[in-house]
Amino acid sequence: MNLPASSDLRDPRAARLQRAKWFAVGLLLLALSGLALAHFMGSQGGWGWLRAVCEASAVGAIADWFAVVALFRHPLGLKIPHTAIIPKAKDRIADGLAEFVRDHFLDPATILAKIAALDPARRLGQWLVDPQRLPFWVRQVQGWARGLLETFDDQRLQKAALELVVAQLHRWNAAPTAGDVLGLLTQNGRHHELLDASLHKLSGYLLEDEVKAKVAQLMLKHARKEWPKIIGTLELVANVTELADNLADKLSASMLDELRDVLAQREHPVRLQYEAWLTAFVERLRTDPALIASVQQLKEKALTDPAVQAYAASLWRDIKQLLQQDLARDNSTVADYVERGLRAIGRRLEADTPLRDSLNEHLLAAAGNLATDLRATVTTHIAQTVKAWDDEQLVRQLELSVGRDLQFIRINGTLVGGLIGLLMHAVGVFG
Repeated sequence: MNLPASSDLRDPRAARLQRAKWFAVGLLLLALSGLALAHFMGSQGGWGWLRAVCEASAVGAIADWFAVVALFRHPLGLKIPHTAIIPKAKDRIADGLAEFVRDHFLDPATILAKIAALDPARRLGQWLVDPQRLPFWVRQVQGWARGLLETFDDQRLQKAALELVVAQLHRWNAAPTAGDVLGLLTQNGRHHELLDASLHKLSGYLLEDEVKAKVAQLMLKHARKEWPKIIGTLELVANVTELADNLADKLSASMLDELRDVLAQREHPVRLQYEAWLTAFVERLRTDPALIASVQQLKEKALTDPAVQAYAASLWRDIKQLLQQDLARDNSTVADYVERGLRAIGRRLEADTPLRDSLNEHLLAAAGNLATDLRATVTTHIAQTVKAWDDEQLVRQLELSVGRDLQFIRINGTLVGGLIGLLMHAVGVFG
């Protein structure tokens, strides 16, 4: 018998295992006691029947005890061949378990089939519109966000974060990055779309009466300052204000005509000049040492300027305080926007089949890549972990998990052995 380790006393499996062991041992002792009694009383009459039953029961119990113990350790400490099977086969068990997990749980085809059957995009949409689930998780995220913001109240953390950001900004070569961003923005004629939008906006301003009146006032003010005598003479024969208004109207109309030409003609000189200037500027940001140095100087000055640093610090404090105050309220505006946005996404997913199909395709592709990447790593990890286990610990854990069931082999062996002994004795007596 193996008494449970002190660490097992709190494990209910250990108690169940011990009860099963004691029951099996009790049956063996009962069989041995019956056998001893039968030998003492002789083999005549009913004692012969008892001897046959108890003898076969004892043999069955001892054989099955040997078989069960041999799985985990050497019976009675004797290093008999083909005993302590599990500790000796630990490496094979580790490799087999790892391969089983790899082939049945990490097989990309199996994983993708299960994910496809799950239809994650549809389930996500249903989850996002569920009035019971979504508000709960939004409140949880609200609490997590508050906690994250509160961690930045620690001066040490603020100092470390600021130093990290500033160090990265010092190493950042701003000019080429700006050139790459502008290059991306100008691909496929995107910069012409921006120019068109700006010209349309300018056209709208030129059509407003208030803008034309302001232009007339500015022209008249400038004329009175530069040519006071001429303006004074003109006022004797005409209304200078009306002349300025008419001139502003004509100037506005002329500019509108020019803007329409620029918008209508892809090869207009203004558009070509804009194209050439922007292209040259993007290239200079990437290659011109003087411009790159100027941008770097501006960046360094901004990073080291106490006024800029104080402004950035105050801006962060204000934003953080505003977010903390909002997130602390039950009717948080940020949380409400998040909830409404997620619910809108959920409704869109429920209604838009192509969107769901697209999302599922991307999820399946990502899952397939992840399963392929992790398959070998997880398999190796499982095998190495099991191989690193202590033999006694491995045996004890397996025994706690399946040992109680194995004790029923001993119990059944005792009972079945007794039954077979009874049948064989009956055959001998009546045969």
